[in-house]
Amino acid sequence: MGIVEEAHNVKILGSGERNIVLAHGFGTDQSVWKNLIPHLLDDNHRVILYDNMGAGTTNPDYFDFQRYSTLEGYAYDLLAILEELQVDSCILVAHSVSAMVGAIASITRPDLFSKIVMLSGSPRYLNDLDYYGGFEQEDLDQLFEAMRSNYKAWCSGFAPLAVGGDMDSVAVQEFSRTLFNMRPDIALSVAQTIFQSDMRQILGLVTVPCHIIQSMKDLAVPVMVSEYLHQNLGGDSVVEVMSSDGHLPQLSSPDVVTPVLLRHIRFDIAG
Repeated sequence: MGIVEEAHNVKILGSGERNIVLAHGFGTDQSVWKNLIPHLLDDNHRVILYDNMGAGTTNPDYFDFQRYSTLEGYAYDLLAILEELQVDSCILVAHSVSAMVGAIASITRPDLFSKIVMLSGSPRYLNDLDYYGGFEQEDLDQLFEAMRSNYKAWCSGFAPLAVGGDMDSVAVQEFSRTLFNMRPDIALSVAQTIFQSDMRQILGLVTVPCHIIQSMKDLAVPVMVSEYLHQNLGGDSVVEVMSSDGHLPQLSSPDVVTPVLLRHIRFDIAG
């Protein structure tokens, strides 16, 4: 196993022809895909899983605060993983921040991605004059302050808001666990990088087909963001808004989300 693979806990399952790469979002790790994996293996895919640097499952000593102060750092990691595994083409299924990470990576190497399936992705979380991202700067400052002052308490409060639905659900417990596994200073740095990011200017440079999927109700991503992505991405794109609630629907509503993800993986956008 190579250095990059080991650092990112890369796992390869199945031996099919088609490579499906699963990329998780903030506060989770590759376990967030557990409901989807068996179906992908049934479809005879080769499934590649990895953890983003900074996830609780990675070595915190490897987290370079400078490198990961922009989303480009994560994009270079993704490209390094694909290079080390000698993947020449894949379908990327990317959740939350990884949707934009995948978009950045695809601008550099469009040949590596036959399509990107974006789940709960957003190019910008802050509201702007002509753009509704869902947050004001004051909201974010309060969020960062809460993380700083008592990380464990913040996790307990944020998890049910992000997941949506029942406070005692398995999905809330699962997200609380992976969130709390992150080292607090790393979690704060990652949250600041993500929530303050603005990727609107690069969307037009993305030429690979993008399947934009999101929940009807999501604390972090208003429904209109999916339409914004659709209008501004440089290549073909398609939008599907699901009846699910929350920012981690693959965890909280797998019965709704799994069939949708499988359909978008199987079928390309009609030309």
